[in-house]
Amino acid sequence: MSEFHDQHQLNDEKQSISNDQPSQVIDNQIHSNTEVNQEDKKTKPNAWMIWLSGITGGLTVAIIGFLLLFTGLIPLNITEQSEDLVSQEATSQNVIQTSTGDDGVSSEVLSNVAGAVVGIANVQSLDLWSDNAESGSGSGVVYKIEDDRAYIVTNHHVIDGANEIEVILSDDERVPAELHGSDELTDLAVLSIDAEHVDTVATFGTSSDLVVGETAIAIGNPLGTDFAGTVTKGIISGLDRSLDVDLNNDGTADWTVDVIQTDAAINPGNSGGALVNGAGEVIGINSMKIALSTVEGIGFAIPIDEAQPVIEQLETNGSITRPFMGISAIDFSSVPQQHIQQTLNLDPSEIESGIVIAEVHPGSAADQAGLDVYDVVTAIDGEAIDDMMDLRQYLYSETEVGDTITITYYRNGVAEETTVTLQGE
Repeated sequence: MSEFHDQHQLNDEKQSISNDQPSQVIDNQIHSNTEVNQEDKKTKPNAWMIWLSGITGGLTVAIIGFLLLFTGLIPLNITEQSEDLVSQEATSQNVIQTSTGDDGVSSEVLSNVAGAVVGIANVQSLDLWSDNAESGSGSGVVYKIEDDRAYIVTNHHVIDGANEIEVILSDDERVPAELHGSDELTDLAVLSIDAEHVDTVATFGTSSDLVVGETAIAIGNPLGTDFAGTVTKGIISGLDRSLDVDLNNDGTADWTVDVIQTDAAINPGNSGGALVNGAGEVIGINSMKIALSTVEGIGFAIPIDEAQPVIEQLETNGSITRPFMGISAIDFSSVPQQHIQQTLNLDPSEIESGIVIAEVHPGSAADQAGLDVYDVVTAIDGEAIDDMMDLRQYLYSETEVGDTITITYYRNGVAEETTVTLQGE
């Protein structure tokens, strides 16, 4: 009974609370509405005042601004000044775009030099039954126009073995070229074409005053005509570099060339192209690079000061006239030990270097001087001759045709001397 009574009492309390809630909610809503109405009455006058003050402020600014403009205190050419500023910025950007960098080499200068660089195609017959076909290509530099002919310098190895030579112009037109002369030792050749095909001629500079670190630009046709007129920029990395060259591929150096070293990219097809300084002058003829997977950025060019005399001779004479003794010889170091003692009658501990004469050309300077087969030449004019390369270097660099030189040699183990008056080769 007590539990039922307690439950009944609890229900009565809930019902009483429930009956009281509607009245309370209504009172709250009436009170809230009253407050909102009171707030609306307060805010309406404030909005009107804000609107009125905004209008007043705007009119004030407009009047002051008109007065300032009318009196000239604010200039009316702001737009014109802005346009001038934009124009100056645009002009400045154009100047930067026409320069290769802070060295001041303009694109106009490079364009002029690039116009004088052409492609060279080496056309050969593969066999008796085949038509002539291009077997290789390189680059060349147009260096002068004379008597309706445009003259071009390139590398000897670019045109070596060609049955025909074609010059490839900037528009891919191919014109036949005439070979005036070629020199294997200096790796230079001179061609010419009809001058009507040429508009631009390169200017030769000088390689004598080059400085390591100055700008160097290589122009040519790397990897063929698809990349014709490619310009790569670097610096002079080294001067008076000497490289041994094996001309007959026998593993022995036949000649030493003096070259300019650069890190401007020189790739197959660049050979014969121009190495240019910051003034757009040709300072070298691109010749070779070190082609090793472990080596990057080492290319070489023939200095233009050394190339020019050769170019002039090739253009005029078709070949280079050099002092000539009239012998064929081998390096003493290649002679087997038994022949040093038995054939040459020399003591190996006494003679360690020199050249051994293998043939004397009849009627040559050496023949007239009395030199013979198996004579071992060890010195010229007191300068030691260790091998054939030393002999060439001395003859070609230190002597001229008509000079008389003193030869020190061994015959049958006895040291002798004779004089040789050099002939032209």
